[in-house]
Amino acid sequence: MAGRMFQKILIANRGEIAVRIARACAELGVRSVAVFTEPDRHAMHVKRADEAYCVGEDPLKGYLDPKRLVDLAVDLGCDALHPGYGFLSENPQLAQACADLGVTFIGPCADVIRRMGDKTEARRAMIAAGVPVTPGTEGNVADVNEALKEAERIGYPVMLKATSGGGGRGIRRCNSKEELSQQFDRVISEATKAFGNAEVFLEKCVVNPRHIEVQILADSHGNTIHLYERDCSIQRRNQKLIEIAPSPQLTPELRARIGEWGVMAARAVNYENAGTVEFLVDGDQVYFMEMNTRVQVEHTVTEEITGLDIVKEQLRIAAGEPLSVTQEQVTVSGFAIQFRVNAEDPKNNFLPSFGRITRYYAPGGPGVRTDTAIYTGYVIPPYFDSMALKLIVWGATWEEAIERGSRALDDMHLYGVRTTVPYYQAVLRHPEFRAGSFHTGFIEAHPELTQYSDKRSPEHAALAAAVAIAAHCGL
Repeated sequence: MAGRMFQKILIANRGEIAVRIARACAELGVRSVAVFTEPDRHAMHVKRADEAYCVGEDPLKGYLDPKRLVDLAVDLGCDALHPGYGFLSENPQLAQACADLGVTFIGPCADVIRRMGDKTEARRAMIAAGVPVTPGTEGNVADVNEALKEAERIGYPVMLKATSGGGGRGIRRCNSKEELSQQFDRVISEATKAFGNAEVFLEKCVVNPRHIEVQILADSHGNTIHLYERDCSIQRRNQKLIEIAPSPQLTPELRARIGEWGVMAARAVNYENAGTVEFLVDGDQVYFMEMNTRVQVEHTVTEEITGLDIVKEQLRIAAGEPLSVTQEQVTVSGFAIQFRVNAEDPKNNFLPSFGRITRYYAPGGPGVRTDTAIYTGYVIPPYFDSMALKLIVWGATWEEAIERGSRALDDMHLYGVRTTVPYYQAVLRHPEFRAGSFHTGFIEAHPELTQYSDKRSPEHAALAAAVAIAAHCGL
């Protein structure tokens, strides 16, 4: 039996994902409630939601207090809470607090979040389900001596990983016993500070693999499907920069196998709602890496190639409705590319470039989408992630998607801070990228990409001058 759609949802997040969720709520006729800390008082997600409430002066604490957020949801009459991504989205305490107070958590249950958040437990679950995993330790390592012993058994290089890690943090590649000895305490310290958990384990380092992830949807009626894969190989220091769907690097046979393994992984833990199963691919070898129990930053590219609204699906699933499509009804059209436009200076070791946006013009035209929470006059604060916006393009072919990406990046004008836009233009021009042949070591292998020209065409110079004149005249 189908459930009843929610009346009011508290969005326990900020920035572009909070705006994205508010828009989905509006299209489903659901009232949305934004929360904000004082530095975010003038943020776009505050303006876009139907209601907004301040959760403190401190920039971060209000977004990281599960009890306060759920208590607020109850006080405001919210029947559901959406965690977005980042912050508390993979914290089982938030899901449990929702369950305890009768607020529907839009995501999997606390036990599944806890189980998949523990990387060693996730490995065990995948092994039991028949999903291939990277060779590594059976559980956590007690100390550096055990780590050194296990590394000799596995074979260098190895990856030293925080058991509760995520987002590229709490992970180090170690090429020798000397490096492992040096990095062990550092990873312990980083894991403790970031995740409140000092446990670590080891995995064999798959050198320069492709990073492929599968989007999963699962409802409460026993239906689990995949929406095919995304290629997240273009990354720097384990942080994704450009995401692509579908991967231009997979054969139809490998695509089918990875999709099936993604569904197997979700079913193995009785997963419900939207999630992502991440794999490393080395030739024809595929290894499970982790499962993210939330909506992903890069969900957009999957939406563009399938025509499905993943956030709306999340809300419908949480409300008890069955999936809107079967696996056979999921079709893929063309290619989509997402660029995480960060407020960083690639020429200065990607140093964050926070500050006021003096002028912002969003790109447009066929096959172009922008997900953002910035606007002219907005001040990018130094307390959060440096991502300013997500530019997504779609093309009927891989070649068209590349050319449309280049055109859209060229169309966009963001003044007042430095961004990664010209760097992405350089990536798009590289023959390996254009050939659809790249891996996770691509960025490190091509440091010359940061040597792009800062000069723009005469047309761009004229536009910049016009902007300056308009600003001076108060237009």
